Amino acid sequence: MYSPIACPDLLIISPMFSGHQIFRLRLVVGAWLLLLVSPVHGQSSLLYDQEFPVIGYGSAHTSDAVSQLQERLNRGDLALQFDAERGYLDSVLEALEIDSSTQLLVFSKTSLQVDLISAATPRAIYFNDEAYVAWIPGAPALEFAAMDPNLGPVLYTLQQQETDQLIIERQMHLCLRCHDSFSMTGGGTPRFMMSSSYTGRMGQLISHEGHIMTTSRTPLSSRWGGWYVTGNHGDQLHLGNVIVDSATDLEPQNLAKAGNRTYLDDLLDTGPYITGKSDIVALLLIEHQVEVQNLISRVNFNAREALADEQREPAQVQREIESLSEELLRSMFMVGQEGLTSPISGESGFTEMFESLGPMDDRGRSLRELNLDTRLFEYPLSYLIYSEAFAGLPGPVEDVLFERINDVLLGRDSSWDFAHLNAEDRRAIREILSATADFEIETN
Repeated sequence: MYSPIACPDLLIISPMFSGHQIFRLRLVVGAWLLLLVSPVHGQSSLLYDQEFPVIGYGSAHTSDAVSQLQERLNRGDLALQFDAERGYLDSVLEALEIDSSTQLLVFSKTSLQVDLISAATPRAIYFNDEAYVAWIPGAPALEFAAMDPNLGPVLYTLQQQETDQLIIERQMHLCLRCHDSFSMTGGGTPRFMMSSSYTGRMGQLISHEGHIMTTSRTPLSSRWGGWYVTGNHGDQLHLGNVIVDSATDLEPQNLAKAGNRTYLDDLLDTGPYITGKSDIVALLLIEHQVEVQNLISRVNFNAREALADEQREPAQVQREIESLSEELLRSMFMVGQEGLTSPISGESGFTEMFESLGPMDDRGRSLRELNLDTRLFEYPLSYLIYSEAFAGLPGPVEDVLFERINDVLLGRDSSWDFAHLNAEDRRAIREILSATADFEIETN
């Protein structure tokens, strides 16, 4: 059940191993897992605490949205309502201010509750800028992931049993076998994950060849294997809604038949879920969000450790900060994202909800404004520039990022990487930031 790839509790992923394959892998990597969960010579049991002691991932106070929810429960400021069908899900979403239009359905066979996931019973994921909640029909627990301003991704579960003493339990060792990225890509920091796989009817991986980690730069044709997708996307193909029984299911004509769906009722019973949607625009947004949040975490961990290392020369630390910041900058300006060849629409209400969140300038423009005709965002600079996690980056990192942001927006950096931003885009983003951000934007 558990492995560094087939995660026991991953909120955003597709399958990697069948149940028996996972069991065999667990035996093979048992020694590695002992290193993860057992203290060594009095040290913390977490690799993060050994590699990044300045962060204190396992011991520092959490201040993310889910831990704040627990604090409200402890104080008696909030009482979650239990529903016979979905447990605490609806009440949790309301408390976290997560809109139901964000619902995504993934039938890849992963999570702590792997045995309950299949094409007929996908896992539902709901999200906002700060938190992710996952629910499976009949599952004993809700699963959470949250972006902590200091610690990055933090993972939790809540038992689906009606009680007056609700405890949202932080998960580290089990969850970090998957969300831990020391043995994978990701730079050695906790991360959210999203992937695409050729997935069978029981949620199992059909072929390792088709399994990839996806980002906002992944071609649409390679995304969303193991996910349900509703919405219109014209003649653009993707792997969503495809239950793979044979190689012919992946032929272009069959992929075309699987797309452009308003409803999923012919594929599964959507009655137990809050909505019958798995919105394509929400999928595009979550891929961008996860990518940027992971990079914020990586920059935060590595920069704080470099700044605390008295053995390093200041010039070396500055070069490292500049290098780390550049990768985040490129992601926030959406460098390398493929353009859209047909308009996209979700029809679940997600687009309107997301755009309404602002903040907006006096002309009603916002970094949340979507294009959906030729590209995802109308003004390609990430709305996560307003996030607490971005604001919590070390001062020297912020200095570099703000200087580089101004370089790009004023045209001082006119390199090919930023050629997707024309003069009008740069001017509009400057004006929006000047009206809505609490940091200085140069005007000339």
